[in-house]
Amino acid sequence: MSANHEGQRVPTVIFKTRRNGEFVDVSSDQLFHGKTVVVFSLPGAFTPTCSSTHLPRYNELAATFQENGVDDIICMSVNDAFVMDAWGADQEAENITMIPDGNGEFTAGMGMLVDKSDLGFGKRSWRYSMLVKDGIIKKMFVEPQVPGDPFEVSDADTMLNYINPQALKPAAVSIITKPGCPYCAAAKKLLQEHGMSYDEIVTGHDATLRSVRAITGRETVPQVFIDGVHIGGSDELRAHFEKQARNVA
Repeated sequence: MSANHEGQRVPTVIFKTRRNGEFVDVSSDQLFHGKTVVVFSLPGAFTPTCSSTHLPRYNELAATFQENGVDDIICMSVNDAFVMDAWGADQEAENITMIPDGNGEFTAGMGMLVDKSDLGFGKRSWRYSMLVKDGIIKKMFVEPQVPGDPFEVSDADTMLNYINPQALKPAAVSIITKPGCPYCAAAKKLLQEHGMSYDEIVTGHDATLRSVRAITGRETVPQVFIDGVHIGGSDELRAHFEKQARNVA
């Protein structure tokens, strides 16, 4: 694995992608020309760290990246187009451009192709991220060369902090609901009106009322959490937003 390539042009490669059930050739020029692009490359689709943290956080922060001048976010892996498409769908990564480097040409050109034959993976990408402007690599974050699969510097937050340390990141929001609950619908509408995306935990499917009581001390839904703080039900959520508005005024 070679040193980083800051100041150099990205490799010229034709990627074999899938679109509407057909193979479509996509060139490096199409991906990078005239654009500011964040790329993060990882060892493999459906692998633990890649699926639990690396890809989801970039997808979550995509709008914030866009607000700070990034035109596209590319997830690159030495996997074929079918695997990358299936992984993107499974992760609901609608904000990420999934690019299969099936033959490892781009990764080899970056000096990031490594041998993971001990895991039965063959040749794969070392984990890294980079900021590319009009095809020129402006910044790279390459994981340290230590055994295993380190994940310390190529994450979305590190890249965003480099681009703009003052960038406002979206709040982490979860809401516990149950099917057919009008108060739950009202709370979700409030969150949407304030531009807040959320994870929904549905009782009877994802949790039981006993779990709700154990977590919140209550048996009613909805129960809303914002950045680790228990807000409460729909009326309390409305009061929370009204208080924020008064503080801003």
